[in-house]
Amino acid sequence: MGGLLIKRLNQSQLMKKLICPSLILIAVLSLQGCSNTGPNTKTGAVAGGAIGALVGGVIGHQSGHGLEGAAIGAGTGAVAGGLLGSAKDDREGQ
Repeated sequence: MGGLLIKRLNQSQLMKKLICPSLILIAVLSLQGCSNTGPNTKTGAVAGGAIGALVGGVIGHQSGHGLEGAAIGAGTGAVAGGLLGSAKDDREGQ
């Protein structure tokens, strides 16, 4: 049954139905590890993820892969924002 499902879906449909939700779930579960971090780390990760999703979605849309671009942008932005926020927390002594 699973093989039949994959045969019926083209690559774009497969990405939208299986891989992108999995990436989003992984990103959400990864952010659960932020419970011991400072406020700037959390804010940076959320803001970076939102901005990354927006920019990635726009860039991905130009190539016909908006959802994939948004997922990649969100993950990249969240990591970058979290790192910048963590550095700010370290400077502030938190």
